Amino acid sequence: MGDKVILRVGIIGCGEIAQVAHIPNINFLSDLFQTTYLCDISKQALAHCLRKVEGPTPKTTTSPEELCSSPEVDVVLIANADAYHVEHGILALKNDKYTLIEKPAALCFRDIDRLIEAEKASKGKVFVGTMRRFATAFLDAVQEVGGMNKIQYARVRDIIGPNSVFVDQSGTFPKKFDDFTEADSKDRLAREYDICDQALRKEFEVANTPESRLMLRILGGLGTHDLSAMREIIGMPQRAAGACLTFPGIFAVLFEFDGFPVTYESGINDIPDFDAHIEVYSEKKIVRVEYDTPYVKGLPITMIVREKIESGGFQERKVRKTYEDSYTLEFKELYECVVNGKEPKTSAVDARKDIELFQMILKAGAK
Repeated sequence: MGDKVILRVGIIGCGEIAQVAHIPNINFLSDLFQTTYLCDISKQALAHCLRKVEGPTPKTTTSPEELCSSPEVDVVLIANADAYHVEHGILALKNDKYTLIEKPAALCFRDIDRLIEAEKASKGKVFVGTMRRFATAFLDAVQEVGGMNKIQYARVRDIIGPNSVFVDQSGTFPKKFDDFTEADSKDRLAREYDICDQALRKEFEVANTPESRLMLRILGGLGTHDLSAMREIIGMPQRAAGACLTFPGIFAVLFEFDGFPVTYESGINDIPDFDAHIEVYSEKKIVRVEYDTPYVKGLPITMIVREKIESGGFQERKVRKTYEDSYTLEFKELYECVVNGKEPKTSAVDARKDIELFQMILKAGAK
């Protein structure tokens, strides 16, 4: 492919994230991408999203098979319910399509391994949408932490207010639709239960309860952002030394790394604030990445570095290289992977590590 190629995107799932982030960003990046196909079980959602796409009118369908097999689609973007991510990812790969799968790619080892095997037999690849890992400030922080002599401690926090507060202020005016059948609802619930039972009871050896199922789903949703970023900046923990899984509400986990502890605190409250950061401490330097809500475009992601100075005292640097948002940077990276053959760092194999962390956390919480 040449530099001027415009990738044709088929979107499966025309819900909130497609309306707020993906369709607008593809519109903005019209020199790189064009939405050519939309798929959803709701015909009202399809009609609504059809009006949001700029450029040639995309085709619409209720059939993922039709979209994935279309010669008018180069990249399949999977943004529907979590329970269908793996099934539709495999469908895209069987049609040799590159696929961006919204997080979580999967919640159990059985499913992520199916995805990994399907990728091996495909000309396509999997790119998982953990977009915070593409933020410029985060990549700068990875470099700063890599230069530390020895990490003493780290904190990972993601405590946010109601998501609807941020979505309603996004300027994209998303809508929810309910023109789907009872059979559709039952199928989704059955798949969700099967996935949770597979993960909790069969793989993690944790009791399958309403509480543990809810915790697994919040780890897969909100938690994947934090845990995958944690892995990139400081690596994998040796174990979860303890966990207080008080959700709904705010929960906390204590990880043991090689020679230092890490606290992970997350959850949802009713205060319309977005308190998300990663902070890494060494003897002479502290590096912090502060995130704001991704649903309001252009809010800054900032790196703050505090370090000892030889003449006494300390200095603080606040580094903000860009207002370019994580979703835009993610799509630019996706383009490099598809067109120029760059290997995606947020691969299916990489996403398997998140499930290892889910297992650590849930087992620690069960004790």
